Amino acid sequence: MQTIEEGTAQVTHTQGDPGLYAVFGQPVAHSLSPRIHAAFARQRSIALDYQPIEASAEEFVGALAAFAARGGCGANVTLPLKQHAARLCLSVSERARRADSVNTLVRRGEGWHGESTDGAGLIRDITGRHRLYVRGRRTLLLGAGGAARAVAFALLDAGVSELTISNRTPEHADSLADAIGDPERVNTRYWNDLGNWGGFDLVINATSAGHDNISLALPSSLLASRAICYDLSYGSASFGFLAWARSVGAGHAIDGLGMLVEQAAEAFEIWHGKRPATDSIYAELRAYLPGDAED
Repeated sequence: MQTIEEGTAQVTHTQGDPGLYAVFGQPVAHSLSPRIHAAFARQRSIALDYQPIEASAEEFVGALAAFAARGGCGANVTLPLKQHAARLCLSVSERARRADSVNTLVRRGEGWHGESTDGAGLIRDITGRHRLYVRGRRTLLLGAGGAARAVAFALLDAGVSELTISNRTPEHADSLADAIGDPERVNTRYWNDLGNWGGFDLVINATSAGHDNISLALPSSLLASRAICYDLSYGSASFGFLAWARSVGAGHAIDGLGMLVEQAAEAFEIWHGKRPATDSIYAELRAYLPGDAED
């Protein structure tokens, strides 16, 4: 698998030539990605056909091949397929290689090029939209899947002082820490021992617990004063974690809607060479989603 630099793989279409794009995942019917990319396409006057495609890990290879045969130009990839997507690419960006996670695919000749935009989307949302700083923060990352891997590297690149990784399957946390290879800043902790390692300035929930209606049962001692709690999920999947964060006095409790929009903008620019503005679609989706999901 070849590694190439970010931003070099683009597929551009004219107004009258709609390119075929998709989002793959399971479940995927709830995905806001078609709505987001339709808004971006209108904004930038680009013809676009963007479809949700449901696929399990076992079905993904065949579904992606069928999509390519229909002329698919690019795709987003969500749970639980990001690491599977990395295995199917002929080339990947450096970000995707480090994270071993691909959430954006670009068709190049007879194969796929893989990109990872999750980490960039997270940092842009925290520092740009919410105007909070990341550098120097003692950080806890809950989860070690595809999205967690992408944001772990982004957080370190953004200058967090320490990154502690905890996962309900501890071997996965250890594997991610080993892949990062920065023992001075990165460590792992057992899930049941988190209460003894509290005082975190930034807590990122990258688990699938909210999607599975599972309570994380986190100790209140995790948070330092005015800590930021950020859930990579949005909508009802984020409610449990954000409710816990508010109940224990977090300074900021933020869902992943902004990250979703910003990572989509990164993908759109990779595909079309034009970066869309994100504030209007973010505001539209925030009004559309139920409940108060951030403060």
